[in-house]
Amino acid sequence: MIYRKLPHGDEKISVIGMGTSVVGEHSEKNIIETVTYALDNGINYFDMAGGHASIFAGFGKALEGRRKEAMLQVHFGADYTSGEYGWNLTLDGVKKSVSWQLENLKTDYIDFGFMHCLDEISDLQMYEKNGVLQYLLSMKEQGVVKHIGLSTHAPLIANKVLDMGIIDMMMFSINPMYDYGQGDYSIGNGAERYELYTRCEKEGVGISVMKPFNAGQLLDAKKSPFKKALTPVQCIQYALDRPGVVTVMQGAGNVAQLKENLRFIDATDEEKDYSVIGSFAPEETKGICVYCKHCHPCPAGLDIGLINKYYDLSMQGDELAREHYLTLHKAASDCIKCGHCNKRCPFSVKQMERMAKINEYFGK
Repeated sequence: MIYRKLPHGDEKISVIGMGTSVVGEHSEKNIIETVTYALDNGINYFDMAGGHASIFAGFGKALEGRRKEAMLQVHFGADYTSGEYGWNLTLDGVKKSVSWQLENLKTDYIDFGFMHCLDEISDLQMYEKNGVLQYLLSMKEQGVVKHIGLSTHAPLIANKVLDMGIIDMMMFSINPMYDYGQGDYSIGNGAERYELYTRCEKEGVGISVMKPFNAGQLLDAKKSPFKKALTPVQCIQYALDRPGVVTVMQGAGNVAQLKENLRFIDATDEEKDYSVIGSFAPEETKGICVYCKHCHPCPAGLDIGLINKYYDLSMQGDELAREHYLTLHKAASDCIKCGHCNKRCPFSVKQMERMAKINEYFGK
């Protein structure tokens, strides 16, 4: 397994996490087997906002004696007390639901307490008005909640909560469909979404990615709006290349599906290469580096994708990005202008011109 450090903490989080909506459709025995297999293979990050209440008892049994191996996203606002998934933002309802979740998980603490699925201004206002946000903050003060997070599909709400300076993790939907303006949850244009990712990286807020396969649509040429199928490996790599991303919450429903998604860990660079999306990317994304590294290897040894990433982050005001750039073994100044990158870029990025611009900016 590969791990990334939580910026606002010491936790090392597996780059492949696990959502629970699909696995919750199956038997408790299957839930226990799948979660156990995930733990045995180094997955340590799980989102508990599934569509079925049965996931909690199953997780509780799978985590017996192994609770410290797992980090759980528990959502304040998701209500399972009826035996079915519901949404409840009353203070009393949230308290009862959180207590129910902890009891069924057989634990007394929450790694990440999440504000659940806030996509409208009215959702955030209700969260504050009903005292739910204050309750979540008080749970952190008591040590019951270790980190506070937010689940949203909307850049506007995400930025408003980031302005509060209270979250360490944000669950956000990232895949090529949404970033390129396709799908029901493609909220915000490409530029707004990218600015959100870079802001999270700049401010040390990790992103846990939901809907990386868009419910399987991206894996099926007939269902994908691009009429081309991507692989789970390509989708995971795409998400991990976005700034700020710490983990990708794939939604395996059983051990067999989980094994398929875990192929990412040993996948070759060719298998991870998602540059095919350049052939169906909208015109507005042409000329924008997405760090896919399809231009690699550089004859001069430059890590072109990383150089671009540090430049973009630095332009957003991330001072650490400048420091990281200055420690690179090969910088933009080492570009030999051979044109190899320009010819290979599926997004028509003029990398030679960009290297000159980046070199002028950093002065190295």
